Amino acid sequence: MNKIPTSKPEISSHSKQYQRTKLLLSVFEFIIGLGFLVIIVSCGLSVKIEEFIRNYVQNDYLVLFVFITSIGMIEAAILFPLNVISGFIIEHRYQLSDQQFFSWLWEQVKGILISYPIILIIIAIFFTLLRQYPQTWWFWMGTVMVLFSIILARLAPVLLFPLFYKFSPLEDTSLATEVSTLCKTVGLRLEGVYQFNLSKTTRKANAAFTGIGKSKRVILGDTLLNNMTTDEILAVLAHELGHYKLKHMWKGMAIGMMITFLGLYLVSVAYNSALILFHFQYPAQIAALPLIGILLTIYQFITAPLQNAYSRANERAADDFAVNMIGNPQTFIAGLNKLAEQNLSDRTPHPLVEFFFYSHPSIDKRIGRLR
Repeated sequence: MNKIPTSKPEISSHSKQYQRTKLLLSVFEFIIGLGFLVIIVSCGLSVKIEEFIRNYVQNDYLVLFVFITSIGMIEAAILFPLNVISGFIIEHRYQLSDQQFFSWLWEQVKGILISYPIILIIIAIFFTLLRQYPQTWWFWMGTVMVLFSIILARLAPVLLFPLFYKFSPLEDTSLATEVSTLCKTVGLRLEGVYQFNLSKTTRKANAAFTGIGKSKRVILGDTLLNNMTTDEILAVLAHELGHYKLKHMWKGMAIGMMITFLGLYLVSVAYNSALILFHFQYPAQIAALPLIGILLTIYQFITAPLQNAYSRANERAADDFAVNMIGNPQTFIAGLNKLAEQNLSDRTPHPLVEFFFYSHPSIDKRIGRLR
């Protein structure tokens, strides 16, 4: 077990080691996951898997479900050691979690059980569109994904989040009143202010606005409530209100829609060319579908830095809004410092690392601007 750092230089070094380790593991996982798909396609394994399944199953949709499940299970088994290291061992080594291994494992299994039916539904819709509209499936699938993301944003706070954490109305009624009052100043009416037991999985702190429509709510992790003063919590929430007032969510959704439709169109063009290259017979051939996963992964990798740059600009604007709203940058700075220390954030990441991987500006850059 690592020694808990006590001085600021030790804390900074500790944070850098943690973030560097997490980043390297994430890169390894990305490379291995993508490499796995490339191998099964380029070596003809996906065709052999489909042929093997068709010896026992004839219905195309059943073949599809068994094929996707098989590929997913193989990939999950390959990546499982990395997931254990990144999600459990490293978190304990840096004293960010007290969670027992079987509790952690159950959370992973629960996530799979919940996401698996959703993934199958999306894949079934995609497969149907690919069969019925081989030239324009990208447009219809983009429409489905946009509608699905809106439905998920509406229902997740009510149906999905409570499956992982226990939510209850904020016990500190005075703080709940102040949060609601702060939200009303920007015209945001909440369904409620909730706290949740984030400490069951991590010592990191988090707070957020979630939901759209009538499901809008503020959620505060118990780890944050136990470590911050009321003024610091309100300052951090003022930053989130900046996103709401400046309509970052709706602008982000609009940009996300454009990126989604453009990506699916480019993938459809590349997919048709790749089918010939890898000797697949037709677009809806089940064995060829991992090609879609490869192309989408590459597209997301290319566009992620651009999306992160846009996100960082929004974060700077929300920081400015928070300072103007609370009238005192020192309170917000104190809150950011506490979040950085509690979450072991790298205060000064390498510029290239920040450009490629950070959706927020580094803590030192944010605090430098605020001062």
